[in-house]
Amino acid sequence: MMLSWDLTPSVSSMRCDRAWVEIDLAALAHNVWQLRQRLASSTELMTVVKADAYGHGAVTVAQTALQHGASWLGVATIPEGIELREAGINAPILLLGATNTSEQVRTIVQWNLQPTICTFKQALVFSKTIAILKAEPIPVHLKLDTGMSRLGVPWQQAVEFVDRVAQLPYLQIASIYSHFATADSLDPTIMHLQNSRYQAMIDQITSLGVLSPRLRLHMANSAATLTDSTLHYDLVRVGLATYGLYPAPHLRGTIDLEPVMQVKARVTQVKTIQPGTGVSYGYQYVADRQILMAVVGIGYADGIHRNLSNRMTALIRGQRVPQIGAITMDQLMLDVSTIPDLQEGEVVTLLGQDGKEMISADDWAETLGTISWEILCSFKHRLPRVAVGQSFLALQNKCGIKVE
Repeated sequence: MMLSWDLTPSVSSMRCDRAWVEIDLAALAHNVWQLRQRLASSTELMTVVKADAYGHGAVTVAQTALQHGASWLGVATIPEGIELREAGINAPILLLGATNTSEQVRTIVQWNLQPTICTFKQALVFSKTIAILKAEPIPVHLKLDTGMSRLGVPWQQAVEFVDRVAQLPYLQIASIYSHFATADSLDPTIMHLQNSRYQAMIDQITSLGVLSPRLRLHMANSAATLTDSTLHYDLVRVGLATYGLYPAPHLRGTIDLEPVMQVKARVTQVKTIQPGTGVSYGYQYVADRQILMAVVGIGYADGIHRNLSNRMTALIRGQRVPQIGAITMDQLMLDVSTIPDLQEGEVVTLLGQDGKEMISADDWAETLGTISWEILCSFKHRLPRVAVGQSFLALQNKCGIKVE
């Protein structure tokens, strides 16, 4: 679903009268710029915008990233690629997921997407379908499984696989790539093992003499990109770091990143409850004193995990206040006794910064025993995405600033 970003004040007011997600374009541009500066000039940056850019809005993220140093985009599904093309984006788009049918091949050709090939059977389907279409050869990207045990040909079979695909008509091998399973770990043993397997296979494949000089090699995700420049090869595929979060605690400080997403909602009612009063379904919280309580228009149907009930805080006027009672489908409750003059309509920050206080996706992930990726991807699309701030490029153009 394409999202509207240029909202008139009246429409913006109506869409944000309850709850919304703010996307800071300046922070996004900053992160892409920081990542680009970490790479050699010969290494390209792919911004991974699958899953609607981790919930941030794929089209706007893609446009901003391409303006500030990215040259490739990565998606998981064909519809995700089509959405970008329909928005007028012409950059190369790598389809990271597997596709296996002639119908999918026809769509990939039609929309100028670049597929991942994981098996020789899949390669045959592509070659035969393109022959029927009488289309030009298309670039394909061969995936090797060096230890992730997910998509890709097992590394032991890589030489034979690449040699056989290279003999097929209508396919141009644009890259050979793999994916790290433990790049975010403090122990680099498995990462180095995967990399050594990859390098050994590439050396053997190169000796076949069947590859184009323009072939790209790539392995690095966000964690590997931040960990070791020798893992960058010709291209890095960065998702999480683009959105201002670090893949692991020990990688914080390796680069200056700014969170892009904030989740906000409005107070819909303020009321006083007496000692002994139960709050919300199941009375998981019972007041032990007189409490000023705020009802907030956001709930688990929007992506606020129900398991955060009585375990999270929110920010109002730069103050941290506790959430109380079970989080419901559309609403949650806060103890706002420390803000006695709170009014309906005031803004509550669920994720993000308010004054000196900050709540991050990492905080929620730690509480829930999950990862920040899942938190970012959990916010539903009944929460409008609202772009705030200006990208570096817009500021440079407005102010006449030139960046060397």
